[in-house]
Amino acid sequence: QVQLVESGGGLVQAGGSLRLSCAETRVFYSINFMGWYRQAPGEQRELVARIIKGGTTEYDDSVKGRFTLSRDNDKHTMYLQMDRLKPEDTATYYCSIQGLADYYSDRVRDFWGQGTQVTVSA
Repeated sequence: QVQLVESGGGLVQAGGSLRLSCAETRVFYSINFMGWYRQAPGEQRELVARIIKGGTTEYDDSVKGRFTLSRDNDKHTMYLQMDRLKPEDTATYYCSIQGLADYYSDRVRDFWGQGTQVTVSA
């Protein structure tokens, strides 16, 4: 079953903004960390931003100061606000949650969204 559904990707000119959303289709029993990753053609999937236990948010240097990761706990949705976008931000963006799906889960698992395409034109 689908666990995470992403939206908000699209085409935008350099300097523009997009907000990605990652909706959890179910309530997770527990979450260890959650974040956003991206993968450009021919590149490895890389961490963009994440929230870890303790409330610390980490950002890749390439997006620091431009991207903001947040989560609405009531809506069970995480967001990635992307401002001052650059062509090099072009990639497929994935949200990810590591945790327990439900009370009956026997181990921690990684959950991924299907990915949403972000294209930034010069």
